[in-house]
Amino acid sequence: MRYCIKVFGCQMNTVDGDRLRTVLQEKGWTETEDEPAEMVLMVTCSIREKAEQKVFSELGRYGSRWRATGRPVVAVVGCMAQRVGAELLNRFPWVRLVAGPRSLGQIPGVIDSLLDSPSPFLLLDEDPVSVFDLETPGIVRSNRWRGFVTIAHGCDNFCTYCIVPYVRGRFQSRPARAIVEDVDALVRDGARDITLLGQNVNSYGTDFPEGPAFPDLLRKVAEIPGLSRLRFVTSHPKDFTRAIVEAMVENPVICPSVNLPIQSGSNRILKKMNRGYTVEEYAEKIGWIREVFPEAGLTSDLIVGFPGETEKDFVESLAVVERFKYDLVHTAAYSRRPPSGAATMEGQIPEDEKSRRLNAVNALQRNIALSINRDLEGSVVEVLFDGQAPKGDGLIAGRTSTDKVVLARGTAEDFGQILRVRIERGDAWSLHGVVEKPDRDREGGASRG
Repeated sequence: MRYCIKVFGCQMNTVDGDRLRTVLQEKGWTETEDEPAEMVLMVTCSIREKAEQKVFSELGRYGSRWRATGRPVVAVVGCMAQRVGAELLNRFPWVRLVAGPRSLGQIPGVIDSLLDSPSPFLLLDEDPVSVFDLETPGIVRSNRWRGFVTIAHGCDNFCTYCIVPYVRGRFQSRPARAIVEDVDALVRDGARDITLLGQNVNSYGTDFPEGPAFPDLLRKVAEIPGLSRLRFVTSHPKDFTRAIVEAMVENPVICPSVNLPIQSGSNRILKKMNRGYTVEEYAEKIGWIREVFPEAGLTSDLIVGFPGETEKDFVESLAVVERFKYDLVHTAAYSRRPPSGAATMEGQIPEDEKSRRLNAVNALQRNIALSINRDLEGSVVEVLFDGQAPKGDGLIAGRTSTDKVVLARGTAEDFGQILRVRIERGDAWSLHGVVEKPDRDREGGASRG
């Protein structure tokens, strides 16, 4: 059978897509484009309303073909599937499977029946604690040199803007042995750069009576033979500790790259968001990182237009962006997501005002990123190249250990290699350089560069 997988949303969804792809290919299915596919599988997101609208639009495209031929059948899995549920089956008759993110492990048992079953399958996560997971790493993936491994499911933080605890359930760590086995399998398959994923990786192990805690997990994974670079996302500031930084210092394989979402520069708004820290406490943790890794790649997330956000609150958000000099900020205008707490708060901000604030913070961050990257002109960095550049004939793309995107002239023979690159030009989103041919590190090796 022929199938097509479409992934919407976060990196955790990409991992789920790769794991489902791996299972389907083990069953003998063949991946193709959606036009000839007998089955289309959508891994969906609910973090913002716009993400769901994209899926609804995609689903509508299959109606005329399905009515004429009975194909494709569509499987909708992930966060949106959990939130919308049976409504998807009622609205789109060609949807034959709806499965929540904690029920992925049940999909292999029903996938072969989708084409002929008279009844659709509804696999929702009724218990927010239990997980019926796919016990396989995403070996079949688009990028052989990079891999991603989920280390925990769900979230217990209940930030008032966030729907994650309602669609992904409560926090649950995966066993350390399973994580190490997944990383080892990916490395043996060629991955050199591994990212550990979780809604809050810092909470890892807090639900285990005897650990390990997250810094200990980092140490275990860093010891895997053949692993060149280890990353982790996302960290929650309230749980980010010195012990994590100490583990990074001890293990050069762990990249000096941290995503630490601040979400707002206003302590008043942070409290309304239920974030559990102040700007001052956040600044202390940034200091821990920069004290030992002045070159660290630091990224963040920030929401504008949260209910009740005044102009003063917004100016304070601009101030923290200027203060902490992030390499990249993932910005978003607040989106109401029932049943999260903020959805019913008073003081909802008009859409045009949210757009104004979003444009302002994006312009500020663009200038900061441009300045940071231009300061790197003339420097030499070590880059793991892993694919063709999306634009530009003869250009290949890779990343530094600090997670900077670097473009240079090269060929497919350079993929999977860590090469020294002299940076000639920096723009707001990437670095452009030339590979230093005499000093190519064909053996790879970890690098802080």
